Amino acid sequence: MKIVALQGSARKNGNTAKVMGWIQNELESSGHSVDNIYLSSKNLNGCLACKKCKEKTDEIACVQNDDVIPILEKMLDSDLVIYASPIYFWGFSAQMKTIIDRTYSLYTNYHQPGHVSLLEGKRTALLVTGAGPYENNAEGMVDAFTRMQKPHKSISAGELYIGRCTTPDNLDDNIKQQCIEFAWRLVSNG
Repeated sequence: MKIVALQGSARKNGNTAKVMGWIQNELESSGHSVDNIYLSSKNLNGCLACKKCKEKTDEIACVQNDDVIPILEKMLDSDLVIYASPIYFWGFSAQMKTIIDRTYSLYTNYHQPGHVSLLEGKRTALLVTGAGPYENNAEGMVDAFTRMQKPHKSISAGELYIGRCTTPDNLDDNIKQQCIEFAWRLVSNG
């Protein structure tokens, strides 16, 4: 399976990176390829809401020339996309939110007849890390991820929340095992 992991954390050695590293190692040891993209090192421009992308249904028609376009192309070329982000004020990091906003260019006619998405049938997964508990903290991100499935016409392969993260050194074997089991779930039935 060809997998793209979008790393939304600004810290390449932070909690999200460590957790995603365990997932990536498990996936790769099972024969899957993982392209790990650190969004913080990319030139990402926000959506202009110009709607030029809505004029074509069979290609990425965004007018901007930045690093988002090759990322979207990798997403389309993959079997599974993992959105990995820490919680920033009950939501995705700015880098991840920029990618999510720019996926607007991948579908047309949402809520109308003829709704088309370049992501149709694509398996997607969500990995979230945060310092607090799930309740009153991560629900908004999971809800946003779930809602994205409709315009994208994608299929959720699963979600994993790793809470009470303080430093990568405090992530223990129990969390590592959760990550390994999550990796197995991501590629089952795929």
